[in-house]
Amino acid sequence: MVSIRDVAKEAGVAISTVSKVLNHYPNVSEQTKEKVTAAIEALNFVPNTIASALSSKKTGRVALVLDVSRHTQTVDEIPMQYMIGAINKAKEKSLDIITVFFTMIAEMDEEEMTRYFQSQSIEGLIICGLSKEDHAIRKLVASGKFKVVLIDAPGVTEDISSIHIDHAKAQYEVAKKFLLANQSQRILYISGKPSGYVSEERMLGMRRLAQEMELAVLIRIGNFSELEARKLTMQYARYKDAIICASDLMAIGAMKALMDMDIYRPVCGFDGVSLMGYAGKQMHTVQQDFQNIAASAVEEIARLMEGENGRDIIMPHKLIRIKYLDVIS
Repeated sequence: MVSIRDVAKEAGVAISTVSKVLNHYPNVSEQTKEKVTAAIEALNFVPNTIASALSSKKTGRVALVLDVSRHTQTVDEIPMQYMIGAINKAKEKSLDIITVFFTMIAEMDEEEMTRYFQSQSIEGLIICGLSKEDHAIRKLVASGKFKVVLIDAPGVTEDISSIHIDHAKAQYEVAKKFLLANQSQRILYISGKPSGYVSEERMLGMRRLAQEMELAVLIRIGNFSELEARKLTMQYARYKDAIICASDLMAIGAMKALMDMDIYRPVCGFDGVSLMGYAGKQMHTVQQDFQNIAASAVEEIARLMEGENGRDIIMPHKLIRIKYLDVIS
């Protein structure tokens, strides 16, 4: 006897997608409907109680997986922006979305994570902040058991999409604009994490600029930590003309250290968080629209859950200068 599972396999979609087509759910593409209809006809499938049972369950459930411990000792607004963007778009798309923090699943292996998400009827994962060290989560992503959208990590397949800005280009552009404005040559560059995909891309942009402008660049790892950036600034800033940081929060740490040292060095950041406005000085940075990125990730996970293939999506960025009046106005 042909089952709904057989139809899903024949059509190359999730069981829940077949259920949505059978029950005339909105937000299912015409291409997906055609594939499911063709599979139904080819297998002579007749909807039965199994399909009815499935249709009574809530479908289209997504987990937004966030790492809020990897950034700084200071409260970070980026995860909150992701949550706002994702929740608003999920409501618009009639998707059920839950938030899961890395710390909740950090001690689980791949099988345990799979059971955890399946127990909550999760079909799709939106993962923010995946690093090379997250071995169990990376295995889960590669398993094909869930549709996945990766924010700021590579890995496009049929079931996985990646969404991000061009970090290498953005780092190159903001650093070049910053250095030309300040006529600086001896640079302290405070990078993020050596295991981070974002850090790696931003480093490529900085190395390209250093070669092009024949800069003397000292690279140190700040681990996206405001405190670590402060320590590095205290150690090296007297011997440099300018400081470029791979995140705004590290830039804040650098700026506060310079104030304590009572010396002036221009500082450049990256991300465009509003907290930058309280650092005391106007700073160049790259602005990302985190709410829009998360909203686009929700749209993309919905597309994947409808049976479409994964793709690489590059979002726009802006070069800006943040100052206190920008934050309070």
